[in-house]
Amino acid sequence: MIKRFLISAVIFLGSQTVALETKAPFGSIDGGTLSIDQWLGQPVLVVNTASQCAFTQQYRGLQDLYDAYRAQGLVVLAVPSDDFNQELATDAEVKDFCELQYGIDLPMTVITHVKGADAHPFYASLKAETGFTPRWNFNKVLIDRNGGVVATFGSNTSPQSPAITRLIDDMLIND
Repeated sequence: MIKRFLISAVIFLGSQTVALETKAPFGSIDGGTLSIDQWLGQPVLVVNTASQCAFTQQYRGLQDLYDAYRAQGLVVLAVPSDDFNQELATDAEVKDFCELQYGIDLPMTVITHVKGADAHPFYASLKAETGFTPRWNFNKVLIDRNGGVVATFGSNTSPQSPAITRLIDDMLIND
C-alpha cells in the first residue's frame, strides 16, 4: 500500500508542468506579434538580450545555436530589454545592430520589460511559477515542446554550452 502511494506520488509530481503564460503576445521587432504559444510542439530558448552589454557577443552563439538546430525544430527567441540600462534607444536601432553586427535572423521581440512590475506576462509567470527572474542580460530559459520550463541559465552560460545543448539534444531525440 505504501509502495503504491509512493509510486503514485512520484508519477503525479513528475508529471506536473509549470503554468507559464505562453499566449501573451510580444511585439515582434519585424512588425506584428510573436507568442511562445505559436511554437508549441517545439523547444524554445528564450533569452533576454541587450546590445551594449559585456555579454552581447552571445548574439553570435544564439544565432549559431539557432542555425544548428532550427531544422530540427528549435526556436531561439531574443527578447531585447533595457531593464539593466544596456539596450539601444529604439527597436529599429536594435534590429539594425543585430543584423549588421551578428547577422541575426532568429525571432526577436521589441524592447520588453523582463523584471519588476512592468514585466511581460511570460516573465511575470516565470517568476511566479519558478522563482526565476533575469538578474542580468542574456539569462536563458529553455522551454519544452509543451510549454514547460526545462531549465534556466544565467548570463555566464554560453548559448552553445554543453549544459544547454545536451538538454536540447535530449528533447529533440526523445520527445
